[in-house]
Amino acid sequence: MDSVFDALAHPTRRRILEMLRQGAMSAGDLANAFPVSKPTMSAHFAKLKAAGLVQAESRGTSLIYTLNLSVVEEALMGFMGRLNLGASKEDGQ
Repeated sequence: MDSVFDALAHPTRRRILEMLRQGAMSAGDLANAFPVSKPTMSAHFAKLKAAGLVQAESRGTSLIYTLNLSVVEEALMGFMGRLNLGASKEDGQ
């Protein structure tokens, strides 16, 4: 879970995830949305992939990124569980 929160710590990576909520996008289209260099964007993509938050698929000469919702859900549920935010009053917690 640490790698997920490390990946979420940067605003550019959070914005990439927001953009991917709308659907799959190419690395080039994502990169064009930010005023940073391609190597910087590659580092952001690598951090998101390492955390399992996104998946990349080669299509021709493009890399297509998609959001991995199961990892996002798992991280949020784990975080909520650590704070006892997901427990109901009937559970006695």
